[in-house]
Amino acid sequence: MASPTQATADENKVARDKMDKAAEALRKELAGLRTGRASLALLDNIRVEYYGSHLPLNQVATLAVPEARMITIQAWDKKAVPFIEKAIINSNLGLVPTTDGQIMRVSIPPLTQERRQDFVKLAHKHAEECRVSMRNARRDAKEALEKRKKDGKLPEDDLRRFLNELQKLTDDEIHKVDETLKSKEKEILET
Repeated sequence: MASPTQATADENKVARDKMDKAAEALRKELAGLRTGRASLALLDNIRVEYYGSHLPLNQVATLAVPEARMITIQAWDKKAVPFIEKAIINSNLGLVPTTDGQIMRVSIPPLTQERRQDFVKLAHKHAEECRVSMRNARRDAKEALEKRKKDGKLPEDDLRRFLNELQKLTDDEIHKVDETLKSKEKEILET
Protein backbone atom coordinates (compact mmCIF):
# COMPACT_ATOMS: atom_id res chain seq x y z
CA MET A 1 0.00 0.00 0.00
CA ALA A 2 1.25 3.49 -0.85
CA SER A 3 2.23 5.82 1.97
CA PRO A 4 -0.03 8.83 2.61
CA THR A 5 2.65 11.14 1.29
CA GLN A 6 3.13 9.04 -1.88
CA ALA A 7 -0.62 8.80 -2.50
CA THR A 8 -0.93 12.56 -2.05
CA ALA A 9 1.96 13.21 -4.41
CA ASP A 10 0.12 11.01 -6.90
CA GLU A 11 -2.89 13.36 -6.69
CA ASN A 12 -0.64 16.26 -7.67
CA LYS A 13 0.82 14.19 -10.51
CA VAL A 14 -2.67 13.43 -11.82
CA ALA A 15 -3.48 17.15 -11.70
CA ARG A 16 -0.24 17.95 -13.55
CA ASP A 17 -1.08 15.38 -16.25
CA LYS A 18 -4.56 16.87 -16.73
CA MET A 19 -3.08 20.36 -16.96
CA ASP A 20 -0.47 19.21 -19.48
CA LYS A 21 -3.21 17.66 -21.64
CA ALA A 22 -5.21 20.90 -21.49
CA ALA A 23 -2.12 22.89 -22.52
CA GLU A 24 -1.45 20.51 -25.41
CA ALA A 25 -5.06 20.84 -26.59
CA LEU A 26 -4.67 24.63 -26.47
CA ARG A 27 -1.50 24.50 -28.56
CA LYS A 28 -3.31 22.40 -31.19
CA GLU A 29 -6.29 24.75 -31.24
CA LEU A 30 -4.08 27.82 -31.60
CA ALA A 31 -2.00 26.19 -34.34
CA GLY A 32 -5.19 25.89 -36.41
CA LEU A 33 -5.92 29.63 -36.28
CA ARG A 34 -5.06 31.57 -39.41
CA THR A 35 -2.34 34.15 -39.16
CA GLY A 36 -2.10 35.28 -42.77
CA ARG A 37 0.81 32.91 -43.39
CA ALA A 38 0.62 29.42 -44.84
CA SER A 39 0.90 26.66 -42.28
CA LEU A 40 -0.02 23.01 -42.59
CA ALA A 41 -1.44 23.24 -39.06
CA LEU A 42 -4.32 25.23 -40.58
CA LEU A 43 -5.50 22.04 -42.26
CA ASP A 44 -5.04 19.69 -39.27
CA ASN A 45 -8.71 19.66 -38.32
CA ILE A 46 -10.03 19.15 -41.84
CA ARG A 47 -11.64 15.77 -42.38
CA VAL A 48 -12.37 14.46 -45.87
CA GLU A 49 -15.36 12.21 -46.43
CA TYR A 50 -13.88 9.56 -48.65
CA TYR A 51 -15.25 6.07 -49.32
CA GLY A 52 -17.65 6.36 -46.38
CA SER A 53 -14.98 7.38 -43.86
CA HIS A 54 -14.00 10.77 -42.47
CA LEU A 55 -10.23 10.85 -42.85
CA PRO A 56 -7.75 13.57 -41.91
CA LEU A 57 -6.67 15.49 -45.00
CA ASN A 58 -3.06 14.38 -44.61
CA GLN A 59 -4.20 10.75 -45.01
CA VAL A 60 -5.59 11.29 -48.50
CA ALA A 61 -3.08 13.79 -49.90
CA THR A 62 0.44 15.15 -49.68
CA LEU A 63 0.57 18.66 -48.21
CA ALA A 64 3.32 21.23 -48.73
CA VAL A 65 4.03 24.93 -48.21
CA PRO A 66 6.04 26.06 -51.26
CA GLU A 67 5.55 29.78 -50.53
CA ALA A 68 4.74 31.93 -47.53
CA ARG A 69 1.12 32.38 -48.60
CA MET A 70 0.37 29.12 -50.42
CA ILE A 71 -0.32 25.52 -49.53
CA THR A 72 -0.26 22.78 -52.17
CA ILE A 73 -2.29 19.62 -51.82
CA GLN A 74 -1.62 16.65 -54.05
CA ALA A 75 -4.36 14.03 -53.84
CA TRP A 76 -3.17 10.45 -53.84
CA ASP A 77 -6.26 9.42 -55.78
CA LYS A 78 -7.77 11.62 -58.48
CA LYS A 79 -11.27 10.59 -57.31
CA ALA A 80 -10.57 12.23 -53.94
CA VAL A 81 -10.04 15.73 -55.41
CA PRO A 82 -13.69 16.89 -55.27
CA PHE A 83 -14.05 15.55 -51.73
CA ILE A 84 -10.92 17.40 -50.63
CA GLU A 85 -12.12 20.63 -52.25
CA LYS A 86 -15.49 20.30 -50.51
CA ALA A 87 -13.86 19.66 -47.13
CA ILE A 88 -11.61 22.72 -47.45
CA ILE A 89 -14.44 25.00 -48.54
CA ASN A 90 -16.70 23.73 -45.73
CA SER A 91 -13.97 24.18 -43.11
CA ASN A 92 -14.94 27.81 -42.36
CA LEU A 93 -11.31 28.88 -42.75
CA GLY A 94 -12.18 31.14 -45.66
CA LEU A 95 -9.94 29.17 -48.01
CA VAL A 96 -10.76 28.29 -51.62
CA PRO A 97 -8.60 25.78 -53.48
CA THR A 98 -7.83 26.04 -57.19
CA THR A 99 -7.42 22.68 -58.87
CA ASP A 100 -5.11 21.59 -61.66
CA GLY A 101 -5.53 17.85 -62.10
CA GLN A 102 -4.58 16.16 -58.84
CA ILE A 103 -2.80 19.23 -57.45
CA MET A 104 -4.71 21.89 -55.55
CA ARG A 105 -3.30 25.25 -54.61
CA VAL A 106 -4.71 27.10 -51.62
CA SER A 107 -3.72 30.75 -51.50
CA ILE A 108 -3.77 32.24 -48.04
CA PRO A 109 -5.30 35.69 -48.44
CA PRO A 110 -4.10 38.45 -46.16
CA LEU A 111 -6.36 38.89 -43.16
CA THR A 112 -8.41 42.03 -42.70
CA GLN A 113 -8.04 43.82 -39.38
CA GLU A 114 -11.57 42.78 -38.46
CA ARG A 115 -10.84 39.11 -39.21
CA ARG A 116 -7.61 39.32 -37.19
CA GLN A 117 -9.62 40.64 -34.21
CA ASP A 118 -12.05 37.73 -34.62
CA PHE A 119 -9.15 35.27 -34.50
CA VAL A 120 -7.71 37.00 -31.43
CA LYS A 121 -11.09 36.67 -29.70
CA LEU A 122 -11.19 32.99 -30.64
CA ALA A 123 -7.67 32.51 -29.28
CA HIS A 124 -8.73 34.16 -26.00
CA LYS A 125 -11.75 31.83 -25.84
CA HIS A 126 -9.56 28.75 -26.30
CA ALA A 127 -7.12 30.01 -23.67
CA GLU A 128 -9.93 30.59 -21.17
CA GLU A 129 -11.26 27.09 -21.78
CA CYS A 130 -7.76 25.78 -21.06
CA ARG A 131 -7.53 27.81 -17.84
CA VAL A 132 -10.92 26.50 -16.71
CA SER A 133 -9.80 22.95 -17.42
CA MET A 134 -6.65 23.51 -15.36
CA ARG A 135 -8.62 24.98 -12.48
CA ASN A 136 -10.96 21.99 -12.60
CA ALA A 137 -7.96 19.67 -12.35
CA ARG A 138 -6.77 21.67 -9.32
CA ARG A 139 -10.24 21.48 -7.75
CA ASP A 140 -10.44 17.70 -8.26
CA ALA A 141 -7.00 17.17 -6.73
CA LYS A 142 -7.83 19.50 -3.83
CA GLU A 143 -11.06 17.63 -3.09
CA ALA A 144 -9.21 14.30 -3.15
CA LEU A 145 -6.57 15.68 -0.75
CA GLU A 146 -9.19 17.09 1.62
CA LYS A 147 -11.04 13.75 1.60
CA ARG A 148 -7.83 11.97 2.57
CA LYS A 149 -7.40 14.41 5.47
CA LYS A 150 -11.02 13.95 6.53
CA ASP A 151 -10.54 10.15 6.47
CA GLY A 152 -7.54 10.60 8.76
CA LYS A 153 -5.03 9.45 6.14
CA LEU A 154 -3.27 12.80 5.77
CA PRO A 155 -1.96 15.12 8.49
CA GLU A 156 -2.91 18.83 8.39
CA ASP A 157 0.70 19.93 7.73
CA ASP A 158 1.01 17.63 4.74
CA LEU A 159 -2.35 18.79 3.41
CA ARG A 160 -1.26 22.43 3.61
CA ARG A 161 2.07 21.63 1.92
CA PHE A 162 0.45 19.67 -0.91
CA LEU A 163 -2.22 22.32 -1.44
CA ASN A 164 0.51 24.97 -1.69
CA GLU A 165 2.38 22.84 -4.24
CA LEU A 166 -0.86 22.33 -6.16
CA GLN A 167 -1.58 26.07 -6.22
CA LYS A 168 1.98 26.84 -7.38
CA LEU A 169 1.64 24.24 -10.13
CA THR A 170 -1.67 25.76 -11.24
CA ASP A 171 -0.25 29.29 -11.23
CA ASP A 172 2.78 28.18 -13.28
CA GLU A 173 0.64 26.35 -15.84
CA ILE A 174 -1.78 29.28 -16.22
CA HIS A 175 1.20 31.61 -16.67
CA LYS A 176 2.38 29.36 -19.52
CA VAL A 177 -1.10 29.55 -21.08
CA ASP A 178 -0.97 33.34 -20.87
CA GLU A 179 2.46 33.39 -22.54
CA THR A 180 1.29 31.05 -25.30
CA LEU A 181 -1.76 33.25 -25.88
CA LYS A 182 0.33 36.41 -25.95
CA SER A 183 2.67 34.87 -28.54
CA LYS A 184 -0.22 33.70 -30.76
CA GLU A 185 -1.97 37.07 -30.46
CA LYS A 186 1.20 38.82 -31.62
CA GLU A 187 1.50 36.38 -34.52
CA ILE A 188 -2.13 36.96 -35.58
CA LEU A 189 -1.88 40.75 -35.40
CA GLU A 190 1.36 40.95 -37.43
CA THR A 191 0.73 42.42 -40.85
